[in-house]
Amino acid sequence: MMFKILVSDPLSEEGIQPLRQADNLEIILATELSHEALLEIVKDVDAILVRSQTQVTREVIEAAMQLKMIGRAGVGVDNIDLEAATEHGIIVVNAPDGNTNSAAEHTIAMMTALARKIPQAFNSLKIGHWDRKSFIGVELKNKTLGVIGLGRIGAEVTARAKGQRMNVIAYDPFLTEEKAKKMGIGFGTIDDVLKAADFITVHTPLLKETRHLLNKEAFEKMKDGVQIINCARGGIIDEDALYNAIVSGKVAGAALDVFETEPFVGHPLLDLPEVIATPHLGASTKEAQESVAVDVSMDVVNFFNGEAVRNPVNLPSVSKEVLAKIAPFLNLAEKLGTFLSRLTDETIVGVTIHYAGELADYDVRALTRNTVKGILKRNLGDHVNDVNAKFLAERFEIKVEEHKTTTTKGFLNLMTVEVRTAVASHRVSGTLLNGLGPRIVKVDDYVVDVVPEGHLLFIKHKDQPGAIGRVGTLLAAKNINIATMQVGRSEVGGNAIMMLTIDNHVAQNETNDLTDLVDIYEVRVIDL
Repeated sequence: MMFKILVSDPLSEEGIQPLRQADNLEIILATELSHEALLEIVKDVDAILVRSQTQVTREVIEAAMQLKMIGRAGVGVDNIDLEAATEHGIIVVNAPDGNTNSAAEHTIAMMTALARKIPQAFNSLKIGHWDRKSFIGVELKNKTLGVIGLGRIGAEVTARAKGQRMNVIAYDPFLTEEKAKKMGIGFGTIDDVLKAADFITVHTPLLKETRHLLNKEAFEKMKDGVQIINCARGGIIDEDALYNAIVSGKVAGAALDVFETEPFVGHPLLDLPEVIATPHLGASTKEAQESVAVDVSMDVVNFFNGEAVRNPVNLPSVSKEVLAKIAPFLNLAEKLGTFLSRLTDETIVGVTIHYAGELADYDVRALTRNTVKGILKRNLGDHVNDVNAKFLAERFEIKVEEHKTTTTKGFLNLMTVEVRTAVASHRVSGTLLNGLGPRIVKVDDYVVDVVPEGHLLFIKHKDQPGAIGRVGTLLAAKNINIATMQVGRSEVGGNAIMMLTIDNHVAQNETNDLTDLVDIYEVRVIDL
C-alpha cells in the first residue's frame, strides 16, 4: 500500500532521503502553500512534514481525512495543534536531538569569542585601528564554568569545556552527586554555581521557575568579573538586570544568542562594548538542518512500516474500552505527580505508583506516564509529554515502578504515588469520589480531603493551639484570601499539616514570613 507524504516546508534533500528510499511512500513537495491550498491538498495525504512555517491548525487537521502522522523537523511544536491531533488519533513526532551538537558548539564558540574579545577586535580592525592593548582577554584554562541545566546540550557543553581544561560545576534538578562524579564535574545548588563560576552558561527550558533565573539578586551573588553566556532560551536572563550588572562592572561581559523578544533590536545591551550577540543561530548549521530532517523522516518511515517511532510528542491511541475506564484518572494522575514534585527540592531517584481496586484490572501505563509527566514538568516544562515521560525518566536515571492490588482500604479505586530522593521519600494518595470528582486523600501519613486544583499552600507545623490562627492572620495581612483549609495530624500535639486553597498564585518568596511564625516548619506553594 502506498502512503502519501506531504512536505509543506523546505527540507534539505539529504534530510528526506529516507522517504525517497522507502518503496511504500509517495512524496508530495509543495512549499509556500496558501492556507486555502493547504486545506485542499491535505484531504488525501497520510502524513505531513513541516518546519515552523506551516501552521497545522485544527482546521487543517479536520480537513485531512486520511491524516495519520504529523512530523516537525525541529524541536518545538508550537505550530501544530497537539490537542486536535490527539483527538483525531494522529501521532505527532519531532526531532529533539538534531540540533544538540550545533547548539553546544555555538555555546563554546560564543564563550571563546567573549573571553578573547574577538568580535570587538575585528570591528576595531575593520575601521582601520591596529589596537592590541584594548582587547586583552582571558584564558579558559583553569577557569570555572558554571552550567545551569545539564540536559543534552548542557552535557555536551560540559564535555567540550573539560576539553578546554576548564573546571565545571553544574546544577540540574536531576543531577545527583554520583552522576556528577562520573562526569568528573562539581555538583551544587544554583547558589553554589553562581558563587563559584568565572563563566556561567544556562541550558534550561523557559518555565515559570526559570524566567529571569539570572536576575538582579542572582548577579549580586556572582563573582566580580563573571561572564555570562545564553544560547538556550530568551527570558532566562533578566536583560535589564544584566545591563545594569555590566554597567556597574559586576559582570565583565555577556554572549547572547537568544532574547526575550525577537527580533532583538534597540535594547541598550547591544550598545555595550562588553556584549557580543548573534541572531538566534544556535541550530543554524547545515548539519543540524539536515539532522532534524533525517530524524523526522526516519520516524515517518518507521511508522508506516509498523515499527516504533523514536520521538512522539503526543499520546498514542488506546483502545476505547481501556480509555473509558482510565480516562477519568488521567488528570488526577498528573496532578498527583505535580503535587509531589513540589514537596521536595532534592533530586528524585525513584517513583513507585500503587494502583488499588478496579484500576488494578486495567492497563494503567497511560496513568503512569501522566504521573511521571506531572513530576518532571516542574523542571522540563512542555518538553515532557505523555509519551516521552518514562523515556525521560530513564534518561535521568529515575526508576519508575508500578504495583497493583485489589485492596483499597475503603475506596473503590486508589492511586498512591511515592517519590524517593537520596535522603527522604514522600507519598500522596488520590481517588475519584462519585459525583464529587478527584480528591487528594492522604499526604505522607496525614489524612486529608483536598480538591487537587488551583493554588495551594502546603504547610508543615506543630499541632498547637493558635498555629492556624497565626497563619490566617498573616495571610490576611498580605491580602491573601483563603478559599478552603484542611488540617491533618499524626497525633495530638505532634507534627501536622495544613492544606490551604488560596484565590491567587503567590510566589514562594511571598510566603517566607510564614516560616518565621511559632510552630511553623515549612511552607510550599503548589499550583495545580
